[in-house]
Parts: sequence; C-alpha cells; structure tokens
Amino acid sequence: MSRNLNLPFFPLPPAEYQQRYFSEVLRAYSIYLENMQNPGEGRNTFTVFTALQRDDSGLETGAVFNHGGYLKVSELNKPHVRGVSGATATGSLVINT
Repeated sequence: MSRNLNLPFFPLPPAEYQQRYFSEVLRAYSIYLENMQNPGEGRNTFTVFTALQRDDSGLETGAVFNHGGYLKVSELNKPHVRGVSGATATGSLVINT
C-alpha cells in the first residue's frame, strides 16, 4: 500500500467455530475499513495531475482544479463558476495638434 497503513492481523481459523475467533475477525476487519476510509497524510516529491476539472462546479471543499493554468483549491465562499468569461479590447488613439 502506498499510504503506509498498518495492515490488521487476521487470525487463523480454528477447526471448529469459536465466538472469540469471530470477534477477532470482526475487530480486524473494522480496523481495515477504518484505515481505508481515512484519507491519510500526503507527502510527495513529484505529482502529475491529469484531466483536472477547469472550475470548482460540483467539487467538495478542498478538492483541486485547474483554473487558467493555476492549480487551485476549492473553497466554500470563493467560487470559480463554470461558463463565466470576459473579453476586452483596447483601440488606438491618435492625437493631432
């Protein structure tokens, strides 16, 4: 695993059913599920993001997206909505005296 998780111990089954064994298996499975649902800590020396969304529409807070070539993090009160754009042009001005 790439998240440095400690895998739980799953005991070997006895020849006959024992309630204690079943309890140990349930405990180990619960630990495993808890570890898998925990996003954990991330430390990377190199990361490549492919096919990132270009706005934060529908993303949860804390998700990353590409906005105009910048990697941004989605925040609750700072939307980068889909479909908003703008354009401007500057004309020339000639002054004759």
